[in-house]
Amino acid sequence: QVQLVESGGGLVQAGGSLRLSCAASGGTFTRYAMGWCRQVPGKEREFVASISTTGGITNYADSVKGRFTISRDNAKKMVILQMNSVKPEDTAVYYCNARRVTFMTYNYWGQGTQVTVSA
Repeated sequence: QVQLVESGGGLVQAGGSLRLSCAASGGTFTRYAMGWCRQVPGKEREFVASISTTGGITNYADSVKGRFTISRDNAKKMVILQMNSVKPEDTAVYYCNARRVTFMTYNYWGQGTQVTVSA
């Protein structure tokens, strides 16, 4: 069982930056690919970014490519989402995700952190 706790959300002006952190506990952190998703009320949760177990492969949604950077520190069991040049449409609750696929799929979520971007 993996527990994930996000932090770093808040209110930021458009064009500014914000750094989200996700601290993991339980399980073997290096076995899990990590990612961030976001959700706006009334809409489905959408993919933002992901990073492989070693950190060597990253993927981004087109809407954040070039502005957001995902990274991980396996020694500290943390995942970071650096958000630069934020836009009002980035406003959402951001969720950290841990995923591992063997013969079963293990999928864990944090409680989410609110990001609000003012125009």
